[in-house]
Formats: sequence, C-alpha cells, structure tokens
Amino acid sequence: MAKSPLPETLRPKTLKDFVGQENLVGTDGIIKKLLNNSVKDDFFPSLIFWGPPGSGKTTLARIIARKLKREFFEFSAVNTKVKDIEALITDQKQLKLINSPIVFLDEIHRFNKAQQDKLLPHVEHGDIILIGATTENPSFEVIGPLLSRCRVLILKQLEKKDLLRILARALKHTKKSLGKGAEKFLLEASNGDARVMLNVVEIAASLVKTPTIKVTDLETALQRRQYTFDKRGEDFYNVISAFIKSMRASDTDAALYFLARMVAAGQDPLYIARRMVVFASEDVASPTALVVANAVFEACNTIGYPECQENLAAGVVYLSTSKKDRSSYEAYMEALADVEKYGNLPVPLKIRNPVTKLMKDVGYGEGYEKYTDESLLPEKLTGKKYYKKSTPKS
Repeated sequence: MAKSPLPETLRPKTLKDFVGQENLVGTDGIIKKLLNNSVKDDFFPSLIFWGPPGSGKTTLARIIARKLKREFFEFSAVNTKVKDIEALITDQKQLKLINSPIVFLDEIHRFNKAQQDKLLPHVEHGDIILIGATTENPSFEVIGPLLSRCRVLILKQLEKKDLLRILARALKHTKKSLGKGAEKFLLEASNGDARVMLNVVEIAASLVKTPTIKVTDLETALQRRQYTFDKRGEDFYNVISAFIKSMRASDTDAALYFLARMVAAGQDPLYIARRMVVFASEDVASPTALVVANAVFEACNTIGYPECQENLAAGVVYLSTSKKDRSSYEAYMEALADVEKYGNLPVPLKIRNPVTKLMKDVGYGEGYEKYTDESLLPEKLTGKKYYKKSTPKS
C-alpha cells in the first residue's frame, strides 16, 4: 500500500485531538452540544462549513460521522455529479438503515443552482445529513432553500498557537527539528493553511538527510509561497473588503494591489467579478458602471485565467476612477428599514388597480392621476423622502 500523506496520517479522529475552532468544538461550542444532544434525541442537522483552506472542515465532518456512528460518504463538487449522490441515496434506502448517512460535499459552491436544487428534497426529507464545505460566502453560493435547511458554521483561520501544535506533531512524526528561522518562515509561508504546512514539512523531511530542516530546505520544498492569506493572517474575506473600500475611496493603486493579491492566490475570478457588479450598483454614479462590471463578469466566465486578470484590472480601473454616489443604495436601504419596521402598510386606494366592479365601487383607483407631485406612499409614510440626490464624489 502507498504511504498516506502526512496531513492524512496526522488527521485527528476525535474532537479531543482536533486543533483550533474552539468556538465550535469547545465545551460550549455548537458542534459539541449537537453531538451530545444527538445521543438523547438521535437528531443532527445538516451543516454548511464556511472557512478558509486548511482550517479543518473535512476533518470535522469525519469526526462527526464517527461520533454519530453513521455511514459517511465523501464527495467533491469538482468531480461529482448529482446522480452519483442520488444513486448512493437509493442504495442506502434499499438497505433500510435506521439512521440516515452523512454525505460530505466539499466545495459545494461548485454545484450550480440546478444541482443544488436536486439535493434539496433529500435534505428536506431526511434521506441524508448533508455537510457542505466551502471557502466562498454561502449567502452568494448556496441557494436560499438549501441554506435555510442547513446550519452555517464559520471556521476561522488557524491561529499561530494552533499551527504550532500541529507542527509539533509533524516534527515528532518525521523525527526532524527546525533550524534557525525555519519555524517563522514556515508559518508565514503556509499562510494559515495547516494542510500546506504539513505538506511542506513532509517534502522537506524527505529531501534532507540531516535531523534538522533549514529555511533553504523549506524554500526548496515550498517552491511557491501560498498567497491565500497574507502573513498577518488577513484572509481573503479581509482582502476583498480592502479591495472594495479602495475602489470606493478611488484609490486605484490600492484597488489594483488587492486585486493582484487575490489573483495571485488563485481566487475564483467570478467571485471577484461578482463583487464588482455589486459595487457598480451600490457606489458608482453612472449606470454605465453596471454595464462595464457585467461585461467584466462575462469576460471572466468565458475566458478564465490567466487572460481574464486583464479584464478584471481594466474593470477595476474604470470603477475606481468613476465618480461615486451611494444615494440610490442608501435610499433603498432606508425604504427597506421602513418595510421591516412597519410591515405591510395599506397601499393607497387611488393607486390600487380596480380589476372588478366591486373594487371600483369601494374606491380603488379613484382620483388617480398619471402625473402628479402628490406622495403615493402609504398614509403612515406620506411625504417621507428616501432618495436624496447628492453630488457625486470623484
């Protein structure tokens, strides 16, 4: 048998050995509580794990399955078809198992809307416990009906103390130590990804014949620094925030820098382009901005990397240098707040459509004029002004 890679060899099998994510697996963590409660009521919900690479999503899913003593099936949305999962569900039903199996779907955001729709009835009917894993924001990447039937749990980037615990296990297993500066270099180069760190240690350990791994050995093993997170621990959620705020401030240089950071990390260009489309509606004065942003999205969708980075850059320069105006966005948010505050206020009779004679008799449409300066808001909000036209900022 082939030797298992170091990340697989050292993968924890129990919560006790799991490192990091104390907010989820600690004494008061939701996973710990759900597992304890499942002993009493035999219930465990479907979950969506949202977090950066190497933070423990797959490991947690396997630990949960082992703790619940349920069948566990692991898929990746990159190379899996829905019919593969449906065939599995059919087989499980024929076995007439007491408990539903756990289906782990890595990179669930890779499934399109139609594919996710097909999973929905199986989750809804309890045929499976779905555990999806994604590095993307589920609000944008998972359909609403499926999202409403799953509990979203956010995994954080592993902290330095967590990585050091994992590193200690790796060095013990490989019977190696780190030379001067090697630990600092390794932690920075792996950028918060435990899997990357372990792979680099394993490769370096196999290359050197001495008991000590030096920085130069790690550089040889690494070949290319991982850019998913920077060395200060700012993950791409923070980078995308910096990217948007730089365009909003018309700081084109900063916007291009943060774009380059995401591209170098291999961030999905469609993810970046989607954020640009949203930005074009929220922050830019000219409606042409939305046309440009959509064109960038379509170009990325058609061309892909590496060429589409040029489309992204051109779009970023356009959006960043455009005049900014958030008045339409702020007006809508204010109107939405009133909807949430007051609920369904009655629509004024004069602008109701008198479809039947009865409706006309009770006043529907009475007094309606096509062109009027009179407020057509519900009575409680009469005269309120949401949209306040402002002077665009450069």
